[in-house]
Amino acid sequence: MKYFAYGSNMLTNWLRERVPSCKFVTLGVLKSHKLRFHKKSKKDESGKCNAFYTGLQQDEVLGVVFEIDSEEKSDLDKAERGYEAKYVKVHCGDITIEALTYIAAASVIDDSLIPYTWYKDLVLDGANEHNLPRAYIEQIERIPAKADSDKSRDQKNRRIIGLPRDYTKD
Repeated sequence: MKYFAYGSNMLTNWLRERVPSCKFVTLGVLKSHKLRFHKKSKKDESGKCNAFYTGLQQDEVLGVVFEIDSEEKSDLDKAERGYEAKYVKVHCGDITIEALTYIAAASVIDDSLIPYTWYKDLVLDGANEHNLPRAYIEQIERIPAKADSDKSRDQKNRRIIGLPRDYTKD
């Protein structure tokens, strides 16, 4: 099945820990949505990514389309608590495909939240891995972030940032 990743799951090695079958397909654009870091984390008071629906055609969330084994969807559902699984139309060059993605439930959106630096770095690492446009990466870089006071969580989540991509499983 096709899966559209736009946050930390753009980083192949991060996603592969959740769904080992994932394989890069193409880059994609979700129109009428805007990338926000306002989804309340299930573990702390930090902000996670959301493809927030704006209804404005000029708003776009860029991301990565992966192929995943449909039997692993339940594992992804568990990892994406607080999000609603939705099928969306993703523009991939001249074609449009339908792909699964996760959109934050209204009950977990809080515009006062900001991400931890390690989380923002995961998103940036995925964006850079897949060569998203520089202007889009710069928009993400400008998002305010804060240090995680839990140093062990910070170190645990940073273990994958900057690792070489495992091309042997693609």
